[in-house]
Amino acid sequence: MTDAGELMLLSILSPELQCKWHLAKWQQALITTIVFVGYLIGSPLWGKFADVYGRKTALIMIGLWLFVFGLLSSFSPNYIWMLLLRGLVGFGIGGTAQTVVLYSEFLPSTVRGFWMTLVSFSWILGVVWVVAVGYFVMPTLGWRWLLVISAMPLIIFIACCYFLPESAYYHVACGNKEAALDTLKLVAKTNGKSLPPGDLKVGSGSGDRGTFVELYSDRKTTITTSLLLFIWFAMAFVYYGIVLLTTELFAKGHSCAATPANIDETCFDSCQLLTKKDYTKIIITTLAEFPGHLITLGIIDYAGRKLTISIQNMLCAGSILLLFICTKRGLISGAFQAIYIYTPEVYPTHVRGMGLGTCGSIARIGCIITPFVAQVFLDKSPTATIALYAFVCFLAAVAIIFLPIETKGRNLVSQLKETKSALKSS
Repeated sequence: MTDAGELMLLSILSPELQCKWHLAKWQQALITTIVFVGYLIGSPLWGKFADVYGRKTALIMIGLWLFVFGLLSSFSPNYIWMLLLRGLVGFGIGGTAQTVVLYSEFLPSTVRGFWMTLVSFSWILGVVWVVAVGYFVMPTLGWRWLLVISAMPLIIFIACCYFLPESAYYHVACGNKEAALDTLKLVAKTNGKSLPPGDLKVGSGSGDRGTFVELYSDRKTTITTSLLLFIWFAMAFVYYGIVLLTTELFAKGHSCAATPANIDETCFDSCQLLTKKDYTKIIITTLAEFPGHLITLGIIDYAGRKLTISIQNMLCAGSILLLFICTKRGLISGAFQAIYIYTPEVYPTHVRGMGLGTCGSIARIGCIITPFVAQVFLDKSPTATIALYAFVCFLAAVAIIFLPIETKGRNLVSQLKETKSALKSS
């Protein structure tokens, strides 16, 4: 929810600051880009932190970081301070993916895809929350209060994290048998069940955790990681580009059904603030993400992760070429949630945070580039911009097919050798 809210916050904030501070287009784009630079740096570092010190501890620290710097950014006196503080916010957002790691480690393999997709609807709620706040706050109180109010849900986030149990998978990876059993007993008690008979086997806990080199430990593991890095890059480039493109087109008077031919090549130069009508349109396109999530929810545990992601990317590429804004937004969002499910499933416990964090970091390179395409290059050639997004989306659909492992119905692995075994059998 925080990640999604920040993106939409930037989409609302950057046109406002362009007009208030008389920014050039590249300066407007840089406000968005600097957040993703922070994300790029923070994502693998928070991933390693979560693998070493625990998922719960990491999430509490991330929440505190985001609240402090999100609030401070509302006091930014000028453009430079805004860049600095939103960059620090971006660093914190880089760790929000660790919620996916913790959640996945509590779910059984048979329903993991369903429940992880279900919780991903909070992404849409985050976007709707920020747009709704912007609708009422921007015309009256202004952008500073938008930033203040948008940071308030983090207080609830921190409080909830405090009461979460730590992952039993994490305790097992640390060799902490007693703590793992305590977590499992709490889960069993909450569900009104008893623990099955037997003894819990744990490793020594002496091995390295959160080590980047283990993501490239052999040929097939290298192929898996390399393909995932490209897929994350491509899907982030397309998804965030579509969101930014939506606000750009709406600010110029376009809607969910447009074609490259009816976009004026010269209408993107002036400073234009979002109107209340634009906010309404943005909420409509955001709600268009629901069908994409519902598709993922319905088929991911049946068709599998790879087919779900590939089909949605392929259909999204076609929707981009037709400029069906609502349709492509839903499809790429549904596919993005599915890759969030697949990635932590394919890595073992001791590098799961690092694996997801590294993929998220590389994805932010796509996010860093995309504002200059959706907000700057769009001015020069809307047709070429649309074609580029469609092509990248198509490449992602093809790359997914070549991933060596299908994780549908597969238990989370605790050791790297289990991942290698799955790769050899695929």
